[in-house]
Amino acid sequence: MARYTGPTCKLARREGTDLFLKSGAKPLESKCKFQVPPGGVKSERRQRLSDYGLQLREKQKLRRMYGVLERQFRGYYQLAARRSGATGEQLLKLLD
Repeated sequence: MARYTGPTCKLARREGTDLFLKSGAKPLESKCKFQVPPGGVKSERRQRLSDYGLQLREKQKLRRMYGVLERQFRGYYQLAARRSGATGEQLLKLLD
């Protein structure tokens, strides 16, 4: 089974929050600079994300938090959609 073995600080900076990927004594905020995006500062002004962009960022954040690949995530989503109740809540229950 494949899993991400690259730098986890880069993922946390991309999402702009601590993804709780490393379980250590020190919090990740002390190690990673969340204000600097991966690749450095290219421009001071950031464009506003569209609705699709916001949804995509949240999906990617969930995938990275739980270490799930895209195909696995799709399977979890389909299971959650089949269950009764809110799909998002069911998805989080399945991932936990």
